[in-house]
Amino acid sequence: MQRRQNSETLKKTPQIHHKNQTDLSAWRKGRRTDPGKSVQSHQSPNDQENDSEQDSLKEALSYFEQVQDRVSLKKNNVLQKHLTTVESIALQRGLPPEGFDVLLKGALSGKLADTVNTRLLKSLVPASVIPETSVVSAVSWLCVSKCSDNIQLLFLRWLITMFDFIDHKEELHALYGFFFSFLQDEKMCPYVCHLLYLLTRKESVKPFRIRRLLDLQVKMGMQPHLQALLSLYKLFCPELVTITLPGKMKTYFKNSEGPWKAAINTVRRRNQANSPVFQTLFLGTAQPQSRKRKWNAQLMIPTTSTNRNNLEEDREKNCVKLYSRDESFPVEQLQTFSQLLQNIHRLEFPSQMGSVLTNPLLLHYMNCIKDESVYLRLYYWMGQTLQEECTWCVADNSQYEEEFKDFLETVYKTECFLQEGFSSCEEFLYKSLPLWDGVCCRSQVLRLVSWIPLGTFSEMKSHLYDPLVQLFFTSSLYFKCSVIESLKELLQNWLNWHVIHLDSESDSQVHSLNTTLSGLVNTVAELIHFVGRISTVALRLENNHIFLLYFILDFYETVCDIYLRYNLPLLIMPPAGVFYPALLSMDSVNLNQLCYIMYRYRTNLVAAKENDLSKKQMLQFKFSSQTYQEYNQYLIAMVGCLWTSSAFQKDTHPQGLRMDDELLKKTAVKEVKTSFNIVNHPAMMGYAVRFLQQAWPDDTTFNFSLIKGRKWDWYLEYLYSQGLEGLKVFIESSINRVSQASHSKAENVQV
Repeated sequence: MQRRQNSETLKKTPQIHHKNQTDLSAWRKGRRTDPGKSVQSHQSPNDQENDSEQDSLKEALSYFEQVQDRVSLKKNNVLQKHLTTVESIALQRGLPPEGFDVLLKGALSGKLADTVNTRLLKSLVPASVIPETSVVSAVSWLCVSKCSDNIQLLFLRWLITMFDFIDHKEELHALYGFFFSFLQDEKMCPYVCHLLYLLTRKESVKPFRIRRLLDLQVKMGMQPHLQALLSLYKLFCPELVTITLPGKMKTYFKNSEGPWKAAINTVRRRNQANSPVFQTLFLGTAQPQSRKRKWNAQLMIPTTSTNRNNLEEDREKNCVKLYSRDESFPVEQLQTFSQLLQNIHRLEFPSQMGSVLTNPLLLHYMNCIKDESVYLRLYYWMGQTLQEECTWCVADNSQYEEEFKDFLETVYKTECFLQEGFSSCEEFLYKSLPLWDGVCCRSQVLRLVSWIPLGTFSEMKSHLYDPLVQLFFTSSLYFKCSVIESLKELLQNWLNWHVIHLDSESDSQVHSLNTTLSGLVNTVAELIHFVGRISTVALRLENNHIFLLYFILDFYETVCDIYLRYNLPLLIMPPAGVFYPALLSMDSVNLNQLCYIMYRYRTNLVAAKENDLSKKQMLQFKFSSQTYQEYNQYLIAMVGCLWTSSAFQKDTHPQGLRMDDELLKKTAVKEVKTSFNIVNHPAMMGYAVRFLQQAWPDDTTFNFSLIKGRKWDWYLEYLYSQGLEGLKVFIESSINRVSQASHSKAENVQV
């Protein structure tokens, strides 16, 4: 009787949020219904078909509601007909909210055979939401033990899967103790732990429950589901849970949504494609939802379309209560930043953490309040979702690549907002990169790579560097550039983390990473050496392509300033396989960038030398003499090329440009010694031509030998005016111009 009254109320009561309330017919047709015009309007064949399905569903619900005695499926054509009707409609369009009370009661009351109950439970796919009252009523049937253990287990799996679709959770939270009592059943224990994990609040943690979990752990061993619940309890009440739990993130729970996953996806796509009504009804949001409600679920999840007519009234009633008592503040009520500040210590996060990713206010909360329980919930949810939805690890997910891209993009933006990487993303990347083809979700995956938390080199080599190398050398030029860019951002994120947490020894992340300064230096150094090795090989494979060289030099522009800008005692010179291609590059941008990099190396090395001499070594670290020696070798080569025209005679690097005079003569190149100075260098020749055109407009011979003496100084000023700031600071810092009239007498100054 109560259900019928509620159904009539739904049909008669107008909504506040929507101008017209949708009845069961509108649910079937995917459009709003005007009672005054529906009879008169002309019905299309599709409308007639929908009306027929609606009538069939009403008959089926009426049949299951009136079942009194135990009914078998065999030779019962009526039952088979109605069961098929429910399955067909549910798996194609989803069921209306008013149908769940009847079908859950039928499946759990024991009046039907287990075969029928199983099919009914697997058909319970919502078109919009699931009323909490229906779920509570269904849970009450577990008390009378009318259904079999297998049906109880399937119901728990259904409840976990549909948790986000339930319109309210308060009464379910009140049943926490009832669900906890099912932990004694070994078959049900993993799923009960999963459900409790979703329902747990701080007030749910009690000493007797902790003792019970510890007893179960002694009996069953360290099971992942028990570990998950104990970890959550320990975060809420660390003084009550004194045992040591493994800190490494892992998959705690089994996937529960198998029987319903495909149906949920089908219902959502079909409803959203056919009708804009479902775009506003589904989970109470005004934006189209992805097939996985977890990652696109908005914070209005507890507020659904079927109860929006009472939303404003509920808010008014609850307003005084929420602000007057020291109770949890539900996130559905959080709308402004001022509300966040007023209730920052009373926020109650949603049971499913996916909605946090798209809410800036909650992300601000996570940034300000290091609540480990929030991070644990988020890491678990994210790790589970990444594992289940990865389009190259799970074959059935390949058709959903675009949606997975959107999810990865959302995760990346969240990491950027929080300025830290998620350990669940790290674990996902380590597991999935060996299987990745380098094409699927390329930009999203490489962006996530840039936020991998700092770890040991041995772990990163086997899980990150080795898989990337295999793809790097066999992929396109664009992929190589993308990988270098991603690793540059990874380096910058590590260095920024070091700067922020340098003096924050009390920060939780410092303890969790357990990273010493020497460990940080070693890990960063290994990353730089790794990029140097792959860059050298990549330049050979791509014939020193200027586009690739730009990204490599961009990486070393960060490396050259590590000592001064990031307060880390580390400087590593680029390998010869990078330096010399840049020095002899055909592109002026790359040459200018190399000049700036060498200038910054000089600045950092001079600062380190001064600190060393004044006994003020930064962080008690010293650079090796090899670093200074390598810099000086590169400096001699650069000055010899660009200025003194003596690189072929004075370059001392083992892989440098030094060549015998006899070999140079065999090249048959005129003025071979001056072929790489700032006038004749292939990258600078265009500037020299334009300078000659301006200085001698009537001379069409382009005689570069005219640029000497005072004209050489004018040419330098011309180059500086063209934006070659790197060249300018390099010449001014590394070259002593003894004679302004003759550049040939210039000497280089070594560090």
